[in-house]
Amino acid sequence: MTVYGSFPGARPRRLRVNPAMRRMVAETRLHAADLILPAFVREGISEPVPIQAMPGVVQHTRDTLRKAAVEAREAGVAGIMLFGVPEDEKKDGLGTAGTDPDGILQVAIRDVKAEVGDELVIMSDLCLDEYTDHGHCGVLAADGRVDNDATLERYAEMAQVQADAGVHVVGPSGMMDGQIGVVRDALDSIGKEDVSILAYTAKYSSAFYGPFREAVGSSLQGDRKTYQQDPANVRESLRELSLDLEEGADMVMVKPAGPYLDVLAKVAESVDVPVAAYQISGEYAMVEAAAEKGWIDREKAIAETLLGIKRAGASMILTYWATEVAQGLRAAR
Repeated sequence: MTVYGSFPGARPRRLRVNPAMRRMVAETRLHAADLILPAFVREGISEPVPIQAMPGVVQHTRDTLRKAAVEAREAGVAGIMLFGVPEDEKKDGLGTAGTDPDGILQVAIRDVKAEVGDELVIMSDLCLDEYTDHGHCGVLAADGRVDNDATLERYAEMAQVQADAGVHVVGPSGMMDGQIGVVRDALDSIGKEDVSILAYTAKYSSAFYGPFREAVGSSLQGDRKTYQQDPANVRESLRELSLDLEEGADMVMVKPAGPYLDVLAKVAESVDVPVAAYQISGEYAMVEAAAEKGWIDREKAIAETLLGIKRAGASMILTYWATEVAQGLRAAR
């Protein structure tokens, strides 16, 4: 047997010797166009309202939302996902502010569309939780449970008013059975065949949503375990995936991202449509809090979490750091 050189013969460290070498052989690269910025717009405020549990994130006014959209576009971010926060007195059991053509989310869609046109993909959260006085994602039956089919009727209306406002992509996030098919039919029936659907396919019941509840002024009492997925399950997600695609989803999502990278990888391996992952409020808050304490390097931690999500198979990442990271990537070129 011929022996080449001394032991060890295999030296993978040769490909890690300096930044240029590591950059050349990198298997996964993060791009600004991979990123989507979630943004909150609140009705009835004249100045942005800081979200205490999410340092650096605010509830926007209509004016500051427009500015945030322009900033995201200029940084090269792919899209913006809009969440409306109505005045408390407009909340009711049916979430009617969510289907009002002049409701805060529809107004915000029109504002952003007027500002950036088609240069930034405008997405909208299609769910009732921000607009109901009970805080659930659907209509409640007499016994207090979420009525799946009655909720679907509301989602159909919601999809149509968002499409009329000019949205490019709707994101049904309530985890109601049949929601993708109903929304697709509702859009097609008013001639909005070009509006895409980003299905919240695997949306888990998670402890990491906590800061988001502050962000949208949630009125929720109890939990959403009867419709959001059980963190213990993976096959259930793949069944949801099959159903969403059958019903007409154009893109699919895993939410949260970090704690469910295994699910994300399985979903990405199973489909030929774009796969999104949502790095949610609790994931953001943990990094920011640890960085504020000086326990971790903030920028390196942000980059590592996002790279991990992309490595697991996400083609799009919703993250509150979208614009900041995109600006950094542009500066580093």
